[in-house]
Amino acid sequence: MTVPAFEDYEPALDCPCAGCAERRRDLARGLPVRAGGHPAAHGVRRAFVLATAAGVALGAPGVGADPARAATVPASPLTGPSLPRTAEALPAAPDPDTPQGGSAPLHGRPLPGPGSSHPSAEPRKSTRADVINRAKRWVSAKVPYSMEKFWSDGYRQDCSGYVSMAWNLGSNEWTGSLAQFGVRIDREELQPGDILLFHNPDDPNKGSHVTIFGGWTDYTHSSYMAYEQTKPHTRSQATPMAYWSNSSRYVPYRYKGLADPADGKGPEPGTGTETGPGGGKPSGSGASATYPGASSFGPGANNKYVTQLGEMLVERGGRRFYTQGPGPRWSEADRRATEAFQRAQGWSGTDADGLPGPETWRYLVNGLGRNIPAAGAGGSPGVSAGAQGGSGAQASTGVPAFPGPAYFRPGRAGPHVTELGKRLVRKGFGTYYSSGPGPRWTEADRRNVEAFQRAQGWRGAEADGYPGPQTWRRLFA
Repeated sequence: MTVPAFEDYEPALDCPCAGCAERRRDLARGLPVRAGGHPAAHGVRRAFVLATAAGVALGAPGVGADPARAATVPASPLTGPSLPRTAEALPAAPDPDTPQGGSAPLHGRPLPGPGSSHPSAEPRKSTRADVINRAKRWVSAKVPYSMEKFWSDGYRQDCSGYVSMAWNLGSNEWTGSLAQFGVRIDREELQPGDILLFHNPDDPNKGSHVTIFGGWTDYTHSSYMAYEQTKPHTRSQATPMAYWSNSSRYVPYRYKGLADPADGKGPEPGTGTETGPGGGKPSGSGASATYPGASSFGPGANNKYVTQLGEMLVERGGRRFYTQGPGPRWSEADRRATEAFQRAQGWSGTDADGLPGPETWRYLVNGLGRNIPAAGAGGSPGVSAGAQGGSGAQASTGVPAFPGPAYFRPGRAGPHVTELGKRLVRKGFGTYYSSGPGPRWTEADRRNVEAFQRAQGWRGAEADGYPGPQTWRRLFA
């Protein structure tokens, strides 16, 4: 806190102005009794000094002092009427230079009702699309960063105020309270609209920050599109998981009031597993929409999630892999059925290893993607069950199989890159080629793919320039 400097002055004995009159009274209070001061004045002055010190201490940020409450010096026979001393006369302590702020009501309008900002109250319902759309508004407006100012929508212009706005909370929260409005999840469960929160309880002023997860930017899940409020203004950009500093200390949370906690609407951006307009029916197995984690599957696993996985795979055409069951103990039948489902989506390599990850689980729970083809159908990923409502009847589309996202990354080369480039040129998206296309992946390939993706109406991480199955299907349709 900055302590103001004052310059003493000697008041004129006959000056009637308020300043000199008050200074004369102050000097009189300061006289000791032996020098002619009033006996009560010394006690009054001592009490005022103590009260002022306590007021400064209690007025520190976060302690809860009321800055509007006035401290009045009692009257004395020597000094005359009481003099009001308000806290407003003291300079306010500056906010700490950190991307957070204290909890506060919305600026310029009251909260909806008593206790409405408390996490125990019923949270306002919102969807992932709502959260991201609200986040994008501040990005478009380039809202300046500030821990003191409020934007026109009533939310404080720092990182936690930004999340409060995106989550449509009834108050401006801070990094120490946002977690109460969410449910902690694993990083592998992150979906657009979730947050990554770092709150330093030992010293909240050092490093505390929060970002909004906008989707993965690559298939390795090492980078994501982060929406954040930071200096100089709101931004969205590819960010290493989980952040540039203190990465291991960021904790993912999902908003409690989310109306679609894992609804699978649209692709998980940037994973190379975009979905088409249809697929199977939503699972009727009663499986949890939340991915239970990789440790729930694989050799030695024995739990209810293995049973749920098997039941969903059977619904999607995997009955032939099971001679009995499905059951709670992981078996080779579970692995083979899972692999068949993954390959039916056009995935390959580690994306089709027979072990369900968050994306495989999301597809199964929400009936997305293609069903497992019947035995002898060749398992071509260029087969769609959408037209048959997920019944398992398949019709060939003639689209070549998507070779997998790993082929389209910096430093990679092969015939698939050439094939992709030629198709882009044929579709009218070869603007960025100065020569070629050729077998080695280049920035020109990425920019042409991005242009094609944007032409489909995709934005953000969905148009990152790296082809997934849906990009591939649309290019070769």
